[in-house]
Amino acid sequence: MMKILQSRIIFLMLCICGFAALQSADATAQSAAWLVPSHDAQHTAISGVKSQPLKSIHWHVPVDLAPPAGEITVHYGSPLVTEANTVIVPVKTGTNSFRVEARNGATGKQLWVFKTGYQAPSASFVPGLGPTISGNQLFVPDIAGRVLVRQNPDQAIGSITHLNFYGAKNYRANPTVYQQNVQIDTPLTTDAAGNLYFGFLVLGSTPINLQSGIARIAADGTGTWVSAAAASGDSTMTQVAISCAPAVSADGSMVYVAVDDGSAGYLLALNSATLELVNRVRLTDPSSGLDAWIFEGSSATPTVGPDGDVYFGVLENPFPDHNDRGWMLHFNKDLSKTKIPGSFGWDDTATIVPASLVSSYHGTSTYLLMTKYNNYARIGTGDGHNRIAILDPNATESDPVIPATLVMQEVMTILGVTRDPQFKNFPGAVREWCINTAAVDPFTKSILANSEDGKLYRWDLTSNSFSQRIKLSSGIGEAYTPTVIGSDGTVYAINDAILDAVGAALP
Repeated sequence: MMKILQSRIIFLMLCICGFAALQSADATAQSAAWLVPSHDAQHTAISGVKSQPLKSIHWHVPVDLAPPAGEITVHYGSPLVTEANTVIVPVKTGTNSFRVEARNGATGKQLWVFKTGYQAPSASFVPGLGPTISGNQLFVPDIAGRVLVRQNPDQAIGSITHLNFYGAKNYRANPTVYQQNVQIDTPLTTDAAGNLYFGFLVLGSTPINLQSGIARIAADGTGTWVSAAAASGDSTMTQVAISCAPAVSADGSMVYVAVDDGSAGYLLALNSATLELVNRVRLTDPSSGLDAWIFEGSSATPTVGPDGDVYFGVLENPFPDHNDRGWMLHFNKDLSKTKIPGSFGWDDTATIVPASLVSSYHGTSTYLLMTKYNNYARIGTGDGHNRIAILDPNATESDPVIPATLVMQEVMTILGVTRDPQFKNFPGAVREWCINTAAVDPFTKSILANSEDGKLYRWDLTSNSFSQRIKLSSGIGEAYTPTVIGSDGTVYAINDAILDAVGAALP
């Protein structure tokens, strides 16, 4: 997969020229439901229930009815799980068409299905359909920048209505114009109060002069928006970063999202009620000091830590000076202070690991980060030793690729299992980890992570070993996918364009 990415990145660069600490973490994880990508509006990926052992595939369903041949350059949307154990599955049905299915989490039986007019924006890796759940409502991206609202997702029958962030009256006056020119370009995020946030693109003129930016739909259905240029205070900003799901501070006061000009840009902290700018920070490479690259093929999204710190992954500049690893940038709550970066981040959403889960850790941080830690063979000095890592966000060490740069200290890392036959001349080269976000199980002190070798692994944080694994496919290069823990402890992972429901041995 990285060979395809490298060639596309080089081509695009030429074209461009140029949680109160641990208690907060515990509180975030209390919900058994998985309501947004990475579990919650802070994107912590901490499960509220104990995951089942990885003994059996209970059921599976395709998430792409016509997946590409060979490597899969599609970011499939995250499944969601309600408190009542209904699994919401985004499905790609054609070249650029999508539907949503609801399935019984225990049996996989289809409960209902409906089509959406949503079309993914143009990108190197096809963006996924990103729904969200709030209360007894499912919100799904639709055509024209509208949002489908499905009532009672746990029931076979439920009414479907629409929300328009720019006004239903404006849409009805000229629906064709909006259908042709307005496009949601991020997964949807809902906060604890039921407010909805997402990015959108405007591809042509509209009667009300919409410009690409971020939208908010309040719990009462009232819509507002602000352009990327106005939100950032920089007229060169043209869009919210593609596939960058907004994140919300734990107190609900701020929403975080990245904006860019097709190459470089800012992370913004916006007032969650008004979308007014609280602060912005230019996203820069911590080694070179140059603008970091916000790559449109990435699905990285901000993560908010229990202390309010914000993390966001970017690509390095110059590329590939960091072996195409990118960086996990790190800021305080209002983005006024740049903190220690992580040594991987280009297509990664950091997950939060309460420090108490790692018995070998004796530092002072109340929480740690789990990230991908690939070191791609044949890119820069990459050796193919692809790992996943637990990092201390408040301690430093020399970067393993660029030693002059200080990065988050490795608490523990673990190497992938399966040799990669593409790289016979690279001793120890293993298959990549194909996760955008892992799932954290605080009850078993483990991480659930999916690999391009076709297996789902449980990483035991006490023994630093893979205590369980299960084969999902024969292995395939695939754009990075989410891992989810359902309300009954079933683990969901996407491999070879199939969603597998994994759990205890079947009778």
